[in-house]
Amino acid sequence: MEDFKDKTILITGGSRGIGRGCCLDFARKRANIVFTYNKSKDAADDLLQELKEIGVKAFAYQVDIKDFNQCRAAADFFFEKFEKLDILVNNAGIIKDKPLMIMSEEDWHEVINTNLNGVFNITKQFVVSFMKQKEGNIINISSLSGVVGMPGQSNYSASKGGLNAFTRSLAKEVAYFNVRVNAVAPGFVNTDMIKDVKEEYINEIKSRVILKRFGNVDEVSSVVSFLASQKSAYITGQVIQVDGGLGL
Repeated sequence: MEDFKDKTILITGGSRGIGRGCCLDFARKRANIVFTYNKSKDAADDLLQELKEIGVKAFAYQVDIKDFNQCRAAADFFFEKFEKLDILVNNAGIIKDKPLMIMSEEDWHEVINTNLNGVFNITKQFVVSFMKQKEGNIINISSLSGVVGMPGQSNYSASKGGLNAFTRSLAKEVAYFNVRVNAVAPGFVNTDMIKDVKEEYINEIKSRVILKRFGNVDEVSSVVSFLASQKSAYITGQVIQVDGGLGL
């Protein structure tokens, strides 16, 4: 098992779903964790307690990643706790699914501002320090929707497709400084994000997954920790699908 002892990791949107799974996975591998959350304070407090019981240093910080100045304050908080950041996991994201014909302007901008602009707002705070220290690792949580497009998700698909392009572009910018940038693009994973999806649509999608099931959080977080490790030292600028074959 990869050992992340003495590594510091920042995970956005860490209180639930894939973000929570990443926090726990890295903590079990002895990394110190700072995670952000937006509204779910009770879930954040519960996770924080769980992380501390594992025996690592852990901190939570409430931030709306759509706000650049709040992200700057989050970075200040991080550097008050730790001297340097080793790994950044951009996980925070939302969905507001509707066909474009009935999608509101607010639904469009909320998703783009969170899923794409939010990644810029957070990454901007740390990319220079990564370059100065001549090491760093950025892992963006994308989606299969950003690779193949999904009906009713024009806003979400656009945000994640943009994130994939951002990943490739930034990887080329910072490779000289020994900084790697990759993305993980899950398909359908059993998290809160799909709890409100209609059962008939769930069944229809599941029938198209060649492994005939949805993924679980651990199957995504294990790929994230692989990309964060030295086992993937020759991988950068990639978007790795974890989708059970749905995107084939």
